[in-house]
Amino acid sequence: MGYKPSLQFFVVDSQELCMDGTIKVLRSKYPQAEIITATNAIDFLNQLSTYKPDLVVMDISIAEKPGEIPLINTGIQLLKTIMENYPQLNIVVQSTYIKTLIRIKSEIDLHSGGFTVADKSIPTVELSNKIEWSLQGLTHTKDITHMNGASQVKPEWLRLLDLAFKQGFQDKAIAQHICVSERMVRHYWQGLQDTLSIDCEQLKNQGKNLRIMTQIRAREVGLID
Repeated sequence: MGYKPSLQFFVVDSQELCMDGTIKVLRSKYPQAEIITATNAIDFLNQLSTYKPDLVVMDISIAEKPGEIPLINTGIQLLKTIMENYPQLNIVVQSTYIKTLIRIKSEIDLHSGGFTVADKSIPTVELSNKIEWSLQGLTHTKDITHMNGASQVKPEWLRLLDLAFKQGFQDKAIAQHICVSERMVRHYWQGLQDTLSIDCEQLKNQGKNLRIMTQIRAREVGLID
């Protein structure tokens, strides 16, 4: 892709060393482009309302405010916000936690702008390609972990996982918290386990704890941290 004098990039990363590496890649291919940076979500959103970048390169683990610890959930919410408010924005998610994007796969699939993903460990030439593809408006997300019905991950499943494994709630408490019946909670578990390709009967026959195996599998595919 040829150089355009008006190109403007926005790099968002709480790790300054990684940010410097990304800027170096951008400078090598687009030497006269303008590059804006932010190390936290609030600073990024405040600047994004002023600038209209051709491309955003961002980590998925990002601090919400200056001095705070980078969190995956912060990056997930940030991505949802910018895709909702800037549907034409070209995005590259460069992160060690690419698989966690499975949580918002349906939103990514509906995004109108370019959207590519790049693990921080890939060679520079591959990152450069992902940047160019997104600038061209292409979507390339095959590196996101696939599972049965990956694009149909339901919000209630994510809430279920959060309450069960972060808050430590049992089904009765989960049902009360989200105002549904215990039967509905069991229905949510079944749907989630089917999507995770968990054979409940086989695990029971093997004497394995279904809840623990669900937690392990959910973490493997990126649904929980």
